[in-house]
Amino acid sequence: MLAKALVGLVALIHLYIVYLEMVLWDTPRGHKAFGLQPDFAKASRVLAANQGLYNGFLVAGLLWGLVLGESGRAVQVFFLVCVAIAGLFGAATVSRKILFIQTLPAAAALLALWLGW
Repeated sequence: MLAKALVGLVALIHLYIVYLEMVLWDTPRGHKAFGLQPDFAKASRVLAANQGLYNGFLVAGLLWGLVLGESGRAVQVFFLVCVAIAGLFGAATVSRKILFIQTLPAAAALLALWLGW
């Protein structure tokens, strides 16, 4: 049960990221969330929307794994590993806070799945 809750939490985090990247990128809230200057945000909003779409695929994969129930465990593991790797890359190249927002929740969900929680 804990594993399902954590997988769901990772999906919700990424759903929010999708919203930030696809809808709020060029707004004060998006600027604050990503530390953007307005000119840069305006110039890069199409790229951000594309990035948001990819995060949406992570959400879809995690939800798909949850809907499949016990037979979706491998699907959940695959998408959680994708999230964790993306988080490691983001932490190394963009901001260390991504490690805590993205990688740590994914790692916790993976651990809970592995331990059968």
